[in-house]
Amino acid sequence: QVQLVESGGGLVQAGGSLRLSCAASGRTFSMYTLGWFRQAPGKEREFVAVISWSAGMTYYTESVKGRFTISRDNAKNTVYLQMNSLKPEDTAVYYCAASARVASIASYEYDYWGQGTQVTVSS
Repeated sequence: QVQLVESGGGLVQAGGSLRLSCAASGRTFSMYTLGWFRQAPGKEREFVAVISWSAGMTYYTESVKGRFTISRDNAKNTVYLQMNSLKPEDTAVYYCAASARVASIASYEYDYWGQGTQVTVSS
């Protein structure tokens, strides 16, 4: 069982940076694949980034590659999303998610979800 709580969202100007955090609780946290997804108003939930349980593999959607970095600290039971060079199209509610299965970009492969944190990027 895993519980997830996101934080770090807010309002920034285009070109700025934000660091999202997701605090997790539950046994065997280090064995879960962790991902970040986002959902803009009127749009479907979109994959953003994923990191394996060992932190040896990361994968990003093309639109954020080179700007966003996913990382995890298993000792602190926390996953992060560092977002640089933010664009207005990055505006969305960002969710972290955990999966006990193999790494995936598909939302239906994830078993646990946080409540979401709002990120707004002004032009």
